[in-house]
Amino acid sequence: MFLTVTTTGTPEHPATDLGFLLHKHPGKAQAFSTSFGTAHVLYPEAEEQRCTAALLLEVDPAALVRRGKGKGRGGAPDAALAQYVNDRPYAASSLLAVALSNVFSSAMRGVCKARPERAARPLPLRVEIPALPARGGPDLVRRLFEPLGWAVAVEAVPLDTEFPEWGDSRYVRLVLESETLTLGHALRHLYVLLPVLDDAKHYWVSPDEVDKLLRAGEGWLPGHPEQKLITSRYLSRRWSLTREAMDRLELIRLAETDDSQVEEIDNAVEAEAEQEAKPTPLAVQRREAILTALRDRAAARVLDLGCGEGHLVRELLKEPRFTEIVGVDVSVRALTIASRRLKLDRMGERQAARVRLFQGSLAYTDRRLKGYDAAVLSEVIEHLDLPRLPALEYAVFGAARPRTVVVTTPNVEYNVRWETLPAGHVRHRDHRFEWTREEFRAWARTVAERHGYDVEFRPVGPDDPEVGPPTQLALFTLDTPTDTATEKEAKAA
Repeated sequence: MFLTVTTTGTPEHPATDLGFLLHKHPGKAQAFSTSFGTAHVLYPEAEEQRCTAALLLEVDPAALVRRGKGKGRGGAPDAALAQYVNDRPYAASSLLAVALSNVFSSAMRGVCKARPERAARPLPLRVEIPALPARGGPDLVRRLFEPLGWAVAVEAVPLDTEFPEWGDSRYVRLVLESETLTLGHALRHLYVLLPVLDDAKHYWVSPDEVDKLLRAGEGWLPGHPEQKLITSRYLSRRWSLTREAMDRLELIRLAETDDSQVEEIDNAVEAEAEQEAKPTPLAVQRREAILTALRDRAAARVLDLGCGEGHLVRELLKEPRFTEIVGVDVSVRALTIASRRLKLDRMGERQAARVRLFQGSLAYTDRRLKGYDAAVLSEVIEHLDLPRLPALEYAVFGAARPRTVVVTTPNVEYNVRWETLPAGHVRHRDHRFEWTREEFRAWARTVAERHGYDVEFRPVGPDDPEVGPPTQLALFTLDTPTDTATEKEAKAA
């Protein structure tokens, strides 16, 4: 998958300024990891008179299948071979659009501290894409690019040059030229229109795609004659998102017509309501889910096992119902930060009596952990090597035996929704594993049965119909006071 951007220059304004505008040095070949392969930036030519930057995207089909779980173009679940043998490594598509956004993000925004005047001025530009899927053919390509100020040279690629009677494929060779556009505008045009022409996206289209479209389309999409087609295809024909985007574009158009701000026209919703609509960070949703579980079980004395820097401990302290809160972590540095964050040295006497922090390892039994109503293991188990999980299991469920245990961990199935997470990578470099929903539930049920707990599962974050929530929560409850086999063995020892 290949794309080049070429510009020309003069002694006063050399073409090599393109390196400053793209934030990529012409003298270096650079590589960037993406969730579906590797993006390479290099300069086939870099002279004062003419400079060309090339973006080469090496797609890993296997990684893309793992990331997409068989969804999207060329990856239907009933077409296993098509998941691996398809056009994605060779034809420009949403893959290339995402790579443009990741690699040239500052250039797309028109930001260049080294050459701000060049970033704000039109450049002589030539963009070449040798293989571009175009559902709608050369005519649609012209209808999309020509209203934006591009001179379009587009040529349909035949299915087979030896058999012209077979006709043309859906691919075209495209050359765009302009002297009236800035580099930022040019990149934003490509970012939106490449997936529009392909009429497919390799990732799940969520509501935040509307914001991406409006940001990239600022200044040109509201007045584009093919606005409806662009919006519908960019949002994968999801009618609810398309309708929202079209409504917002109409507000922008009206504001431009009246020479006013969008906020002045769209004043039916209070600013407070708009602020409430902003997405809540996953970490906040996770803490709220844990607090809800503890409230449901009427827990008063709570252990935060693997408390880290004390974020959950701080939230627990805000509620008087939690009369004793103990934070435990193996890291002395983390405990020091937690103490400073909680301001323990300046805390009032009554409040300070409710909280303790101490160092300890969850791989060993600890008498200090016995007798509590609840224990929380929030994003902890995935930091342990799998062979060490049984030791943690016994230390918490077998020895400490709180009445309630709350465990949260990432759902690896949801990783395909993180657009910038490289395929095959876990969310944090210290994660030893990340489980699917089935794997986590199998582990939790086994632990519950072995130690006499009941367990229920709750989603944390948006519960995607295909891949589930980003975080999974297991709520263990000890309903019977009778000793389990594990407990009896421990007493006999």
